[in-house]
Amino acid sequence: MGSAWRRSAIGIGIALVGIGLSQSQTEAQGRGNRSQPNVSVEASISFGVDLERSIRAFYAARPATGMKPLPPGIRRNLARGKPLPPGIAKQTAPAALIETIAVPRGYEIVEVGLDVFLVEVATSVIHDVLMDVIR
Repeated sequence: MGSAWRRSAIGIGIALVGIGLSQSQTEAQGRGNRSQPNVSVEASISFGVDLERSIRAFYAARPATGMKPLPPGIRRNLARGKPLPPGIAKQTAPAALIETIAVPRGYEIVEVGLDVFLVEVATSVIHDVLMDVIR
């Protein structure tokens, strides 16, 4: 009985050491192991097809404003995922447009040159662009 008990005790001890090692490896992976890929989920907010049609129809029905397009170099830098540059001449979309469409909370529609942007208020990041909408 003594040798059987010793073999069991040794087996249990080895099993506990194995569990401790696997826990240490798991903790090390969580702290700084770069071999696992970073996974991020990003929600995409944009003008839908129907909303885009509504916005284009709204601006088509308005009288010409005489607005001028932005210089090409500045216009190229205004893209999805980038923030609006500080100091850029932007205007909030007309109240008549905002009343007719549903803008997600935390976002606003702004006019810059001849284009209309869906911008996150907190970060000024552009989420969608409608080019050459304003006449």
